[in-house]
Amino acid sequence: MLVDSHCHLDFPDFDQERDQVLERARAAGVGTMLTIGTKLSAFERVRAIAERYPDVWCTVGIHPHEAESEADIDAGALAALADHPRVVGIGECGLDFFYDHSPRDRQEAVFRVHADAARRTGLPLIVHARDADEEMIRVLTEESHGGALKGVLHCFSSGRRLAEEAVALGFYISFSGILTFKKAEELREIARDLPADRLLVETDSPYLAPIPHRGQRNEPAFVGHTAARLAEVRGQPLREIEALTTDNFFRLFDRAQRPA
Repeated sequence: MLVDSHCHLDFPDFDQERDQVLERARAAGVGTMLTIGTKLSAFERVRAIAERYPDVWCTVGIHPHEAESEADIDAGALAALADHPRVVGIGECGLDFFYDHSPRDRQEAVFRVHADAARRTGLPLIVHARDADEEMIRVLTEESHGGALKGVLHCFSSGRRLAEEAVALGFYISFSGILTFKKAEELREIARDLPADRLLVETDSPYLAPIPHRGQRNEPAFVGHTAARLAEVRGQPLREIEALTTDNFFRLFDRAQRPA
């Protein structure tokens, strides 16, 4: 069994064949999928997908790209939205200084609201980090000092120091199809060296399809290619990587129920 720990099943890319996409995932051995909230204005749609499919769970949050355009919300209100049996995490939230679609101070303020909500609920924080390694280390460290905080740096493509600091704070690291790209050797070295009990795999679909599907629309069925590359990098049998990333997912997202 595999888990796709981060996908976007509510996106229009899947509207014409969502049922078929999920069937292909199941046929490929993907037993659980986590569809991620990126806008509170679209949360009902995200939640409805998790309610419809028993092997799909969801999160609630505001992506840093949307930090300026989405309405203000406090941690209490965000925690209230998360008080639903199909919601298992807070986010996707974080810092993206590559695109800067929202002002940086606004991104950080919204990120801190999510961290507060994660502490209040005990749910994991799903973190997006791009071109903001030092700022991310600072915010995660400060927020962790504010109380128990757990979570995952998703679609990891940052530097070694951020990975190691995040792990030291109790976070997990999730790898996407980027791990299979030819120029991602530095990323593969980081994946090789991280503790086995902190590893997750994901698609971030519909984006970042792994080799051999690069250039196509990504979907949860393709997460096995990333798992296979991770197994190769770490010198472990694929079945071990499948088992440990699945166990890691259900340890972190402990509100989600493991399928029979």
